[in-house]
Amino acid sequence: MLNILYLVHDLCDPAVRRRVTMLQTGGATVTLAGFRRAETVPDFGGLTPIDLGTTADRAFAQRLAAVAKAALSLGSSLAGIRKPDVIIGRNLEMLALANRARSLFGGSAPIVYECLDIHRLLLDQGAIGRTLRGAERFFSRNTQLLLTSSPAFLRDYFEAYGQIRVPAVLLQNKILDLSGKPPQQAKPPVLPTEGEPWRIAWFGALRCAKSLQLLADFTRRMQGRFEVILRGRPARTEFDDFDGFVRAEPYLFFEGAYRNPEDLAAIYGEVHFCWAIDFFEEGLNSSWLLPNRLYEGCRFGAVPIAMKGTETARFLADRHIGLTLDEPSVENLSEVLAGIDTETYLAQRGRITAQDLGMWICNPADCQGLVDRLGRLVGSERQNVLLEVAA
Repeated sequence: MLNILYLVHDLCDPAVRRRVTMLQTGGATVTLAGFRRAETVPDFGGLTPIDLGTTADRAFAQRLAAVAKAALSLGSSLAGIRKPDVIIGRNLEMLALANRARSLFGGSAPIVYECLDIHRLLLDQGAIGRTLRGAERFFSRNTQLLLTSSPAFLRDYFEAYGQIRVPAVLLQNKILDLSGKPPQQAKPPVLPTEGEPWRIAWFGALRCAKSLQLLADFTRRMQGRFEVILRGRPARTEFDDFDGFVRAEPYLFFEGAYRNPEDLAAIYGEVHFCWAIDFFEEGLNSSWLLPNRLYEGCRFGAVPIAMKGTETARFLADRHIGLTLDEPSVENLSEVLAGIDTETYLAQRGRITAQDLGMWICNPADCQGLVDRLGRLVGSERQNVLLEVAA
C-alpha cells in the first residue's frame, strides 16, 4: 500500500479534505501535515493531521516566517511516522517543506508538486517575482511529477516561464462521487412563474469584490427579476465589509457554508445559473483557473456564466454550453440575461445535461488511477522505518 506524506498550506481548505479522500479511496495511506487558518483543525475522520501552526491570508511575510520555523522543527513534528513512499507538497511553501522532509527521511522519496493556483507574486515582473520563480525552480529540483487543475497553468505559466520540466497530471476540480452507483441527472429546479426571480449561484471561495459589486448593480438594474444566492467561505480580507454590503442589497442573499459533496444537489437545485467568473487576480490566475463551481454547477444543470478570454470560457466554448460576457459590465450582463425565458433557459440547460456526467464527476476508478500514477514514481524497494529524532 502506497504511503503518502501530504503537506498542505491550509488544513481548513475543503479541497484538502477532498484530496485526502481521493488518495485514501485509491488505496493509499496518508499522513497529513500542514498549517491552518482557523483556531482549530477540522475533522478528517480517522485521520489526525499534524498541526504545523497558523498562517494568515494576505500575510506573505508571516507565512514565510511560519514555513522557516516549521522547517527547523519538522523533524520533531514528523517523529514516529513511517517513511513515506511519496511526498506531496501543496503550493510553493509546502514544496519547500517537502524537500526538508525528504532529506529527513534519507533523501530518496519522490516529491510531487501540487499547484492549483498561481499566486500573483509569482507573476510579478520585478525582483520579487524573479526571486519567487527562482525559489520555485530551486525547490522543484527533486520534483518528479506536477499536479495541476487547468491546462492554462501548464501552457501560460509552467511552460511559458520554464519553471518545471517534469510530467504533469491534470486533476480537474471535479465533484468527488464515491457512491459506486451510476450517476443520475439532477432534477431540474423549479422554474420561475410570473413575478418570480431567476436565481444565480455564486458558491465556493468568495474572494472577488468586483464580482460582488457587479452582481449587486445588475440585480438592482433588473429590479428583482434576478437574485444572487451566495454560499461558501468569504475571504473577508478582500472586502471592506462583506456582511454589511450583502445585507444592504435587496437581491443578494448569503446562505453560509455548505458541505461538498453532500449538499451540492440540494443547493444547486434551488438555482438556475452559476457565476463562474473571478476577477480576484484578473488577467492572471483568475483567467487561467477552472473553478470548482464550474463542475458543481454543470453537474446539477446550472447554466454557467463565464468571462470572454478566460480558460473557463474556452472550456465552455469547446462544449458549446454556457453563457459568456464580452466585458465585465452591468450593460453586457443585462444584454446576455435579459432575453432569458423558460424556453431559452431549458435549451441552455439541455445542452449541459446532454454532456457525459463523467466530465463533472471523479469516481473511485479515478482515485485509483491517481494513486497508481503516484505509485509508479516509487522504486521496487520500500522501507517501513520510523523517523527518530533525538529529544
